Amino acid sequence: MTPLQLPVPVPKPPPPATGTGTETETAGTAPPPPPPPPIDPRKISPAFKLKTKAHERLARDSNLPKETRPAPIGPYFFYGSLLDPSMLTEILGLDRDEVPELRPASLDGYECKMWGQYPALVKRSSLNPESEDTGSVQGAVYTVTCVEHAEKLAAYETVNYRVVECEFRFTDMDMDMDMDGKDSEKGVGSVFLFDGYGEDLSDGVFDLRIWLKRVGRGAALEQLEAKIAGANAQ
Repeated sequence: MTPLQLPVPVPKPPPPATGTGTETETAGTAPPPPPPPPIDPRKISPAFKLKTKAHERLARDSNLPKETRPAPIGPYFFYGSLLDPSMLTEILGLDRDEVPELRPASLDGYECKMWGQYPALVKRSSLNPESEDTGSVQGAVYTVTCVEHAEKLAAYETVNYRVVECEFRFTDMDMDMDMDGKDSEKGVGSVFLFDGYGEDLSDGVFDLRIWLKRVGRGAALEQLEAKIAGANAQ
């Protein structure tokens, strides 16, 4: 007698591949969620958005030695966008009701070129070695009280600028000589010097009011003009 033969069960075929063919889904597994929408650049704080892209050539020079000493604290001479108190408040993370105190000052022996829309401070002798004109740059001095704030300023300025020591002269005095016949008050502090390529610079003048309008900081401009008007009225 021939033994009874049962049919051999045939295994079920795997589910068809989905997507691009490089990935498969198992039965009962939900597809992955869609990627998040891109971040609206208008929602990024302008204080950090405006100077975060380093120069391409400097990025390629990333193997060069970097400054390793701690960011210095004390007086800083500002000459560009940091003259806007509201910008300084955003960068340092100060309270909104804490107004940074900026004291008018000048810096001798330097001049400002333009690096795109930003001013670039350079030593006058480095551009015109034979020139006898020392020149001066107008700005303001702000006292940095902690290393954390100094590092935030350095991050804002990017690797295109480096901190150097400088000697400035306060200009908020009525005369060049005080009552004792001495020179107007001087001080020693730090300043951000341009550390890029000279051929990338162009002649021009940085106007803080025009720059604030260009980058859409109208409220900051109104605050600045009100502060200047109040100072002139005194």
